[in-house]
Amino acid sequence: MERDYEQQADRIETVLQHNHLPARVGGGTVLPTSTRYYLQAPVNVRVQKVAALAEEIALALGVPQTSVFRDKDRINVEVPRLANEMVRFPAIVQRLPRRMTPLQGLLGLDDDGLPLLLRIDAPAVRHVLIAGTTGAGQTMLMRQFLLSLALFYRQGQVQLVLIDPKQRGLQPLARLPHLWQPLASTGKDIRRLLTEVLALMEDRDQRKIRWPRIVIAVSDVVEAARLAGPPAMAALSRITGQGQEVGIHVVANTKEPTSSLLKPLLKENFPARIVGTVTNSRDAQIASGVADSGAEKLGGSGQFIAVVRDKITRFQGTQLDEEDIQRATAALQQSEWTKR
Repeated sequence: MERDYEQQADRIETVLQHNHLPARVGGGTVLPTSTRYYLQAPVNVRVQKVAALAEEIALALGVPQTSVFRDKDRINVEVPRLANEMVRFPAIVQRLPRRMTPLQGLLGLDDDGLPLLLRIDAPAVRHVLIAGTTGAGQTMLMRQFLLSLALFYRQGQVQLVLIDPKQRGLQPLARLPHLWQPLASTGKDIRRLLTEVLALMEDRDQRKIRWPRIVIAVSDVVEAARLAGPPAMAALSRITGQGQEVGIHVVANTKEPTSSLLKPLLKENFPARIVGTVTNSRDAQIASGVADSGAEKLGGSGQFIAVVRDKITRFQGTQLDEEDIQRATAALQQSEWTKR
């Protein structure tokens, strides 16, 4: 691995030299699915000049693509690894405390290889939108985030509401003991379930109740909107507007961040965004809520950015098989600790 690293660094420097850019590789980090090289360059070397060589660098390294981006005062060149080390969800969970506080779930590994957690009840988060094209990995990310909540917290601390119109995204989580209601997939069931959540929200508001936290997970929120219609979206809009005050939070994912059906929800109600690979910079800006997020340059395979208060954090999601979910669900069903 060290020899490969040195060879790639040499080839990157060769491309830069051939194009008369006075920059060299001054270090790097080996990530689960990519290697990130840090360039040392004079202040007059602009990021755009290096970014224009991304395809030429990829050709020299024999990889499908590379990405070039700025991180504070440093130019980074990210190269996908041809033999990926998959980040396994069970291995990462074992590195974390069994009892987490405050309420937070696992996103993956950050650039330093450390577990990255998202506190969903933080004022800057409240509700989360996950977006990306087909193959970006947002469904797996959503599953692992929800499963980690179930593993870290008792049923008396957090309960889940699952909405899955295609019955493919969240169905493997349907037997978790933390479910507040059975998974909803038909338009009728989605409308009924959201109506019940509205009633719960109003009751909690009157009684000043915030526990247990309720996390509503909507797989493919645009499809759910098409299936359940305007009443369901109106209910979801009310929940995202007021739910956090009584301990109700929404995590939704979509492959269509530019859909007109999302416009009433996007502007204020999803302050936290998680974005995988998207098609172009326009989609990246709409999905992330910020300009120049770089989401369109992500390499797929579970690479994401998290945007909270306009701060962008890059991370790698985990690999979570359905067998992993089944084992975790069986363990939770038998655990006395999680039932309290």
